[in-house]
Amino acid sequence: MPLKPVIAIVGRPNVGKSTLFNRIAGKQKAIVIDEPGATRDRNYMDCLYHRRAFTLIDTGGFEPLSEEKILVQMREQSNLAIEEADVIIFMMDGKEGLTHADMEIARQLRGKSKHVFYVANKVDGDRHKELLTDFYRLGIDEIHSISAQHGSGVDELLNSITADFPEAAKDKEEKESPIKVAIVGKPNVGKSSLVNKILGRERSIANPTPGTTRDAIDSSVRVHGKSYLLIDTAGIRRKSKISQTLEKYSVVQALKSINRCDIALVLIDAEEGITEQDTKITGLAYERGKACIIVVNKWDKIEKDNSTVGKFVEDIKDKVKFLDFAPIIFISAVTGQRAPKVFDLIDQVYEQYTKRIGTSPLNSLIEKSIRRNPLPRYQNRVMHIAYATQTDIKPPTFVFFVGNTKGIHFSYERYLMNQIREEFGFDSVPLKLVFRKKR
Repeated sequence: MPLKPVIAIVGRPNVGKSTLFNRIAGKQKAIVIDEPGATRDRNYMDCLYHRRAFTLIDTGGFEPLSEEKILVQMREQSNLAIEEADVIIFMMDGKEGLTHADMEIARQLRGKSKHVFYVANKVDGDRHKELLTDFYRLGIDEIHSISAQHGSGVDELLNSITADFPEAAKDKEEKESPIKVAIVGKPNVGKSSLVNKILGRERSIANPTPGTTRDAIDSSVRVHGKSYLLIDTAGIRRKSKISQTLEKYSVVQALKSINRCDIALVLIDAEEGITEQDTKITGLAYERGKACIIVVNKWDKIEKDNSTVGKFVEDIKDKVKFLDFAPIIFISAVTGQRAPKVFDLIDQVYEQYTKRIGTSPLNSLIEKSIRRNPLPRYQNRVMHIAYATQTDIKPPTFVFFVGNTKGIHFSYERYLMNQIREEFGFDSVPLKLVFRKKR
């Protein structure tokens, strides 16, 4: 399965990176304020352009020589995005022309052996085009002139960037393909140790320094006659100048692996408990409709009594309420305690994740559920569900045809979801409910 390419937009503050990000993503996701440094963190979006899928990253402004703390942190953010990206859009201000900071960024990019597209933004007419010759002082072959705000030149830029990208797969279901399992988590939580334990050999370097694994490494494995593809996420290499914790930065790598997997094994360090970084990673998996198993590693290092597991489970469920259906397993990758049981869980979860329900049993359940708990009236009208059908798997997706989609309250949607979970055994996977207007 081809990796989804990653495109990072970098450049000085206030050259229009977020405006371009929103234009490509087609959604107002990044904060667009006419003030330098509005985007401090990185923003991610999965995009599709003419059937070419990619992940787009918007970065904070890149001030290559500033010593101000926030700008140093933004520079680190940009460096990390550059490190993870396959393609870089280096944006400059077409009105201002080439600046010293642009030249410094260009110099840093040259040492990265990445595919860089040089873009002059805010080019709204011929008078700005005259300034473009200045950018060739960077020693580049081509400068793309665009106006991110008005959209001119953006399609041409995207056509050039995505020309060699693989086409998005048409069909979600692949015959006899292995179950794809991504192993995600913070650096140094034991991802490589777990993979080594499962594979029974030293396949990836297990080293107690955070961020030893550089790239996502895939391993095929057969267990009890079934095929699995283990996607071991890279940690983030520690740079000498990174002052902020490494934790925030494993997100891009986790994202790459989550995009490709069926099931995400989210590893949590038993000694640290569930952290903000862990909730961010589980959130990414949940948003993308992936099945999740929460794996608490290093369980051998915990002093235990009768209530230890219960307290731990309670804490996890409290912090990731949206994943209350995800199974939780306690293991030790080093001693191997309960590690083989992970495969039993993967099989159970995958069976639910790919399960299909017939339209007839689904509709008889819906009728029963409505009799038990009638739909609330909307705008003084009685609400009806004409019928429901399952349209997809990975995650199981159900479409309901109703008189008025606005009349379905979130709490009633939750009620229907719980009924489907209970009746058809979907207790460990995400479900997607879609309400459409009955024609």
